[in-house]
Amino acid sequence: MIDRMVATLRKEQKEDDKKLNYCESEFDSADDSKKGIEREISDVETALDDAKEDIKSIEEEISANEQGVKDLDQSVEEATQQRKEEHAEYSETMASDTATQEVLKFAKNRLNKFYNPNLYVPPPKKQLSEAEQIAQSMDEGSPPSSSDGADDGDVSLVQVDLQQKSRMTLKEPDATQPYTKKSQESTGVIRMIDLLITELEKEMTAAETDEKLAQSEYEEMMTDSKNKRLKDTKALGMMKAEKADLEGELQKHKDAKKASSKELSATVSYIRALHGECDFLMKYHDVRKEARTSEIDALQKTKAILSGADYSLAQTSSHRSLRRGYVSV
Repeated sequence: MIDRMVATLRKEQKEDDKKLNYCESEFDSADDSKKGIEREISDVETALDDAKEDIKSIEEEISANEQGVKDLDQSVEEATQQRKEEHAEYSETMASDTATQEVLKFAKNRLNKFYNPNLYVPPPKKQLSEAEQIAQSMDEGSPPSSSDGADDGDVSLVQVDLQQKSRMTLKEPDATQPYTKKSQESTGVIRMIDLLITELEKEMTAAETDEKLAQSEYEEMMTDSKNKRLKDTKALGMMKAEKADLEGELQKHKDAKKASSKELSATVSYIRALHGECDFLMKYHDVRKEARTSEIDALQKTKAILSGADYSLAQTSSHRSLRRGYVSV
């Protein structure tokens, strides 16, 4: 019976030792795993912060780029409107100056008819239809009406609208004045008309030059704006693609953090369970081992006494064993 009790105590001690090794090993392993997971979570959180910062930065770049494209489109629209207005003003100026030139040339030609016949340029003859020719032949036998020669009459009044909207009046030469004086006055008027025509030509040339320069600058701006818009649009597309990649990486980091947090929670729960399973053994292992060693030593002494000592000593040992709970009578 004593041998069985000693064997049981030794077996229990071996189980305690084995369980102690298991607890220590599991605690070490679980603690290492916990620290590793916490490092992973820390790294993932850092990566999350970096990804969020990168996304914020590229969102600002995208916003600035989009605003730049809008501003460029606005400037193109404004430049186009300005170019239309400038061209309309140019066209109006050219039409007005051309009409004024025609009036001045007409007035000059009519004055030449009276004062410089050799410089007079008659208007081109109108090609009459057959009916008009018949009517004209019939009118040739009739007395001239009061309106005949109206085209060849004196120039009564010519008003010229110049750039400063000033007006010049050319009056019919007075037939009662001496011919020399009339000729001198007509020559001065013709020279003034020539001067006005020259000024108009200069104005039209300057306007045409300005129009060509403005159109050239506008076309150059349109080309530059088109190229810049293509470049900015391409860059915008690349930025959006990069943002999508960063958002994908951000989601991966979030998923990794979620998985690591779940794993950490499981590890913490496992460590908590280990504490419930092992704390008592680890705290009282040495005490339990010492108690078993003492018990085994006492049992072995009791066995020795029972093998050759007197009964009273054996009985005392038996009572001690009974008190410890290992022997029943």
